[in-house]
Amino acid sequence: MLEIRPNCEHCNKDLPNTSTEAMICSFECTYCKTCATDLFDNVCPSCSGNFIERPIRPSKMIEKYPASETRIFKPKDLKKAKLNSEEYKNILPKNR
Repeated sequence: MLEIRPNCEHCNKDLPNTSTEAMICSFECTYCKTCATDLFDNVCPSCSGNFIERPIRPSKMIEKYPASETRIFKPKDLKKAKLNSEEYKNILPKNR
């Protein structure tokens, strides 16, 4: 089950369960759409995987399975992230 993390790891933007701006990789690194696409070129700076839109947990299930309240704020070194993005952005995610 997804944690549904509450914020962007890079810019700390709030990303509540109902946000349509939340993007995640296969390890559930969570970024806002701006950071994931504009800064990191759809390449996760942690694992080099791609991003997808995070699903919204239905309200009837959020009570039983609440979203995480633990904020992870680890701004990335943009020079290193750019090098990582340049290496992988032109490789299809299935081939990374």
